[in-house]
Amino acid sequence: MTAGMQSLWLVRHGETAWTRTGQHTGRTDVPLTPFGEQQASAIRTKLGARQFSLVLTSPLTRALETCRLAGFGELAAVDADLQEWDYGELEGKTNAEIRGLYPDWSVWTRGGPGGESPEDVARRADRAIARVLAADGDVALFAHGHLLRVLAARWLGHAPSAGAGLFMDTASVSVLASHREDRIIRHWNEICHLGGH
Repeated sequence: MTAGMQSLWLVRHGETAWTRTGQHTGRTDVPLTPFGEQQASAIRTKLGARQFSLVLTSPLTRALETCRLAGFGELAAVDADLQEWDYGELEGKTNAEIRGLYPDWSVWTRGGPGGESPEDVARRADRAIARVLAADGDVALFAHGHLLRVLAARWLGHAPSAGAGLFMDTASVSVLASHREDRIIRHWNEICHLGGH
């Protein structure tokens, strides 16, 4: 990728009932809350009239609706690789509940029993990055917190566990790019468009 030619915009979906309660939401198709819909609509302010050569979205409703409310629904292609981490038997559980079962558990090192390992998610992120690099111009991805954090780690050439240090708020916008020969994070977890939200 040539410096200045392309940037990759990562958009996390708006709030759901499970993000509010801290439950791990992988493949369960939880919709946006009314507040999450407001957040998603506010993303339109951040992205404005920006032109993207490629817009991809997770097939899960919370990402699809965020994409639509942000104004990019008609342009977006669904990409199954952008689905959230499959947490297996930990789906729907909070960190406190999980640590009651597995005291030393971390999704970044152990993944979800019966679901995906960090390496599984990294392979999906790598495939998404390959599609991004084939595009001619800016790209937007509408997806999920853990998946996007792994994708950013892989963009930088790191192990998926490096995503642990890259927190993302709901309805946040982050930008990855290249500078000279290096892949970089240009902006991370921007939420100024949410205002009082």
